[in-house]
Amino acid sequence: MAAAAQFLITDAVLEALAVTRRGVDELLPEAEWTKKLARSAATGVPLRIKLGLDPTAPDIHVGHTVVLNKMRQLQDLGHQVIFLIGDFTSLIGDPSGRNATRPPLTKEQIQANAETYYAQAKLVLDPARTEIRYNSEWSEPLGAAGMIQLASKYTVARMMERDDFTKRFAAQTPISVHEFLYPLMQGYDSVALKCDLELGGTDQKFNLLMGRHLQQEYGQEPQCILTMPLLEGLDGVEKMSKSKNNYIGITEPANTMFAKILSISDVQMWKWFELLSFKSLAEIAALKAEVEAGRNPKDAKVMLAKEITARFHSAAAADAAEADFNNRAKGGIPDDIPEVQLSGAPMGLAQVLKAAGLVASTGEGLRMVEQGGVRRSGEVISDKGLKLDAGEHVLQVGKRKFARVVLS
Repeated sequence: MAAAAQFLITDAVLEALAVTRRGVDELLPEAEWTKKLARSAATGVPLRIKLGLDPTAPDIHVGHTVVLNKMRQLQDLGHQVIFLIGDFTSLIGDPSGRNATRPPLTKEQIQANAETYYAQAKLVLDPARTEIRYNSEWSEPLGAAGMIQLASKYTVARMMERDDFTKRFAAQTPISVHEFLYPLMQGYDSVALKCDLELGGTDQKFNLLMGRHLQQEYGQEPQCILTMPLLEGLDGVEKMSKSKNNYIGITEPANTMFAKILSISDVQMWKWFELLSFKSLAEIAALKAEVEAGRNPKDAKVMLAKEITARFHSAAAADAAEADFNNRAKGGIPDDIPEVQLSGAPMGLAQVLKAAGLVASTGEGLRMVEQGGVRRSGEVISDKGLKLDAGEHVLQVGKRKFARVVLS
């Protein structure tokens, strides 16, 4: 790093540093990153910035895009971003944040998931300026001898300093030897790619620091690391996760995405603005001041929902989603309701509701009718014994469940 000290810290470098810092949890070491930025500005050589994702599931949700957004910001500064698909490391399984051994995936599962990953990631990243790599390129050729040499560059004592390993060891929960290989292999990715910066969530700090350590072991300039906060999901408590059903998938329909974003709390909204919006911090601060001065916070939330929906769909789709949401709020019928074909007319209303998937049982259907929670074409149905004749019936249960039933 000594050679980098000769480059000037200009206003442009400080602006790039401010972009890097936005919304981050940690930037380590910041002084080294500043020198790297100064060197890049002076020489015109872009920095190499890596994000690695293991294709453990086929879909990317909005929480994943927190780091992708940061990649795009750095990409827009002119740096080379590398989207690394961990097809090899997925065979091991990342132990980060785990209280038990993660079941390794098969090659077939990994390949199937990887096929969809970048197609979704490029909704955020600029495909023309993104380098796509798979870590099997250098990990598989490493072989047994190379793996042994790599393992010699880190001690068991230091590996056991990792928080999740420490807790599992204290609780006498099994730790498989292959789990020690994961951070080593992720760190070796940085050696293979000669990275200047690696990004990840806060739960990835140990793995990111491993890359820095191994680069030094292999005689390279060590990368800096940048960790982003984990985005809380729709519940506002747990981190966004498909397993917790508090997520927004980036391939979900525009109407669903828009409505889900509007469901978050007014307090949570500002963190989402900082981590997910492409608005400047000054714009967000001005909007927050307007809300604090009395503007309806829903106005700001609608702006956020439209921006994110437009990013993954289109501006027209975001406008249509807003109109659909407002229509639903007024008791209107949305445009994109599912259609169900049923035979057996005439059929009892509760039976139709169950067959259409609007209620779990005919008993629930009858209770919903009693409570005034069932509508046909917008009109409340109060007759529990009603039989529906052949034809089309637009049915609604509660506020959000709709179906267009074609009965024959």
